[in-house]
Amino acid sequence: MVEVSLVKGEKIENMTIIGVDEVGRGCLAGPLVVGAVIIEPGIIEGVFDSKQVSAAKREELAPQIKEQAAGYGIGWVWPNEIDEIGLTRATKLGIKRAVRQIGMSYDLLITDGNTNFWPENKKIQAIVNADEKIYEVSAASIIAKVARDEYMKKLAKRYPNYGFEEHVGYSTGTHRKALKEHGVITGLYRVKNVKPLAEMVRLQAEKAAASLEQPGSPEQLAA
Repeated sequence: MVEVSLVKGEKIENMTIIGVDEVGRGCLAGPLVVGAVIIEPGIIEGVFDSKQVSAAKREELAPQIKEQAAGYGIGWVWPNEIDEIGLTRATKLGIKRAVRQIGMSYDLLITDGNTNFWPENKKIQAIVNADEKIYEVSAASIIAKVARDEYMKKLAKRYPNYGFEEHVGYSTGTHRKALKEHGVITGLYRVKNVKPLAEMVRLQAEKAAASLEQPGSPEQLAA
């Protein structure tokens, strides 16, 4: 593995760096999305950790990043995949899918955080707060965040009772209230990875089965 020591604003000469960041790892619903970007540091003003950039600014920056990047990719991992393989392997899968889309050779792949989700790749390095320190990672965080938010807004139109446009799948009071009132949507929630959701699905199934077993009143049967 290539080891580097990086601080905010520092440039590495003669190295092709892919910055990688994910969004949606801690959500109850929706996909995990990974952005990967090769871009010249500083080429676009205002690129920083997506969590510290306003939604309007992110939406302004994302197309600029895609236009100016030497290469970029967005890796999607869906709830059924997350349930099947777990979050750790799902994150690795998202990184691989995003990097594969770039299709370019590189010297270093930098991810945000302290966990190396792809240890077989000897060019990868996990750096804490890389989304603040490394321009390429900041850029990746922005395109991933915008892509996922746009997807969740589309879900909000299909399922208007859940408030996806606001909480984008995270566990908020509003979201939990909607789940209690309307139930878990099959295929959209990470049922196996979140125990309370698994219990809700079990109770929903029992309720549905019980309703089928009820013969109904004479009036209902005659209707």
